[in-house]
Amino acid sequence: MSAAKTLDFTQSPRPYWLASTAATDYPSLTEDVTVDAAVIGGGITGILCAYLLKRAGLTVALAEADRLAQGATGHTTAKITSQHGLIYRKIEQQMGRTAAQQYAEANETAVQEFARIIEEEKIDCDFAPQSAYLYTERDGYVEKIEAEAKLAGELGIAATVTDKIDLPLAVKAVLCFANQAQFHPRKFLLPLAEKVPGNGSYIFEQTRIVDIDDDRNYLLKTAAGNKIKAEKVIIASHYPCYNKSGLYFTRIYQGRSYVVAVKAQQPYPGGMYITAEEPGRSFRSLPTEEGELILVGGEHHKAGQGVDTREHYRALAQYALDIFPAAEIYYHWSTQDCITLDGVPYIGYFLPSTPNLYLATGYQRWGMTNSMVAAMLLRDLITKGESPWQDVYNPSRQTLPAVVKPFFTVNLNVASELIKGKLNTAPSGVEIKPGEAKVIMVDGNKVGAYRDLEGTLHLVDTTCTHLGCELRWNAAELSWDCPCHGSRFSFEGEVIEGPAVKPLQRGKEQRD
Repeated sequence: MSAAKTLDFTQSPRPYWLASTAATDYPSLTEDVTVDAAVIGGGITGILCAYLLKRAGLTVALAEADRLAQGATGHTTAKITSQHGLIYRKIEQQMGRTAAQQYAEANETAVQEFARIIEEEKIDCDFAPQSAYLYTERDGYVEKIEAEAKLAGELGIAATVTDKIDLPLAVKAVLCFANQAQFHPRKFLLPLAEKVPGNGSYIFEQTRIVDIDDDRNYLLKTAAGNKIKAEKVIIASHYPCYNKSGLYFTRIYQGRSYVVAVKAQQPYPGGMYITAEEPGRSFRSLPTEEGELILVGGEHHKAGQGVDTREHYRALAQYALDIFPAAEIYYHWSTQDCITLDGVPYIGYFLPSTPNLYLATGYQRWGMTNSMVAAMLLRDLITKGESPWQDVYNPSRQTLPAVVKPFFTVNLNVASELIKGKLNTAPSGVEIKPGEAKVIMVDGNKVGAYRDLEGTLHLVDTTCTHLGCELRWNAAELSWDCPCHGSRFSFEGEVIEGPAVKPLQRGKEQRD
């Protein structure tokens, strides 16, 4: 595949992780079941939670709305690292040294736990130890990197600073964390998932949970009307699918990022790299049957609020070609990350008043180690009643003054997008070409119209079924995306990504 053709990005995105592994085929829930613990969401967090709870002696039911590890987990860059940007000084300043220490210990332990499980279970998942590098090309970030390295060292992380990098970039400073790693996430997770079913435990795919009844034991209700009864429930659905209380939609927003996988003419120098400043860029390599590929990531923006999404791919591809001249682009994909107001995930009790309902979300762009942290932390809360890391991740922690402004900024942005969508209208009777989508007026109502390449016109209501925001067309992914809370729907109206759990209303398909 030539780079020139790929720059048009006319082909649908396809992550390497999905292209290189077989699809799963677990059954859907067709009759009611009772277990000790239910896990909502079959990504890396859900699978790890189910695996560790089963190992701890509990019966578990994991419910996935689609197929295992095909959501954010199947669209990651798969770096196992405790280096999460300039996170440690930020936590120390906002929450104190103890919280920073907990975060460091949790993520360093997570890196080690991946290695332990892979060795114990004898999983072939392209696991490779690597150093992780945070670099800057700006003078203003040098002092920040030096301060981060000093604090990380005091927290027990093997951190050093240099001014050199093995990539053609004019760096000013580089923070290196030793003893980190990379892997193939689905090659790791699918063998683990196979160990969950049996002896009273289950994995269900194509099983969307649409409601939770919390009268005594929890009763999880599916879109098909079946039920899972459990004393303990973990919401690991990326974005919380339970909105009766907690108001998490006011404390989380979703960001979208992009990846292109290229084959360069020169060997990759090794290591995992990411910028300290925006716009963010990241690099890592991976072995494939097609030879060594290099993942180049970046182009982050708030979900549903970017320019034409194909432009983000083009910009990233051009950047990749600037760094690796004459490279060929083999794959491209994008993903969404849940982001909390203070930059630290919410892992723990859903509310202080729900001792048997747990939450794991808000990993920023660091879902690999934080997912392992979540699985270990929640296992300990369920089996022991406590975890050494529970305070820093506590979902009910108090919002500090430093994050009050971002809180209002996020929610004012949501309100403006809601109003903007309701006020904007499109003329009726517009022409829609194959491969094109527009918002049109039908009988005074706004309707999303997409004409596929065979000429069929697909019509959907453009009102998000979560909280009523107006959806926007994502031309690269062929989806209707919510600019308020990040829900995504196919052009046929089916839910691709939450927090929405109900599909869009559909109009009658029309053919040319």
